[in-house]
Amino acid sequence: MTTPTQKKSRYGMVIDLDRCNGCGACMMACAVENNVPPAHREATDRTGITWLRVYRFNNGLKFPNNRSVFVPVPCQQCGRETPCVSVCPQQAVDVDPATGVVGQMPERCLGCRYCMAACPYHARYFNWWDAVWPPGMEKTLNPDVSTRMRGVVEKCNFCHGRLHAARERAAAAGRDTLQPGEYVPACVEACPARAIVFGDLNDETSEVARLARRPEAFRMLEQLGTEPKIYYLTRQSWVRKVSEDEVQMARKDQTHG
Repeated sequence: MTTPTQKKSRYGMVIDLDRCNGCGACMMACAVENNVPPAHREATDRTGITWLRVYRFNNGLKFPNNRSVFVPVPCQQCGRETPCVSVCPQQAVDVDPATGVVGQMPERCLGCRYCMAACPYHARYFNWWDAVWPPGMEKTLNPDVSTRMRGVVEKCNFCHGRLHAARERAAAAGRDTLQPGEYVPACVEACPARAIVFGDLNDETSEVARLARRPEAFRMLEQLGTEPKIYYLTRQSWVRKVSEDEVQMARKDQTHG
């Protein structure tokens, strides 16, 4: 919670699609940081869990004009009329007023999956199986993040364990606010192309706020009015159109497939 003297933050990301090469390092870092287990042997493309998924889109043209783009899609951290929050009957989803982060509380989740149906970005995943780790791999688990049981919905929370750790370090140093760069999600840190920039969108001097104001920046399905805090950056006009079209198609396939 914030105190009257604390400034409210609005954490967000800008992902440069012209830099992203689809290596998947962000997905791996996310899974390791947040104790997402290896896929169950019976998992499919629809029943597996990944808090961050990288899609590959194509412009559909023939060689030599054929082009592809990779689009990382985490939870879009909706900032207005957040769909998943409004439908959850258990109050298992909320928006932190101090950070703007949309949180998921597995202890409250009853697995009804209303939030999955409400999410227009297909960025939530149902946990069909209890976590199973290959022998020895349990030693690599992050002690700052609890594992989840089957029957609950999971999603990106901007590595909330790292936020708590950063706050503890700041408190130990006698500060009640975080300095830029003290809190960085795992995907941002792991990206070798430096395609992901993270920070406080409320800080107009921050790099993330500056990039979000650029004319090449856009947000997915912005016409819905959910005010996502994930911005994408590209100088290729076809990328914006195809990314929005493909997100809607993925949404349709998930709903009716």
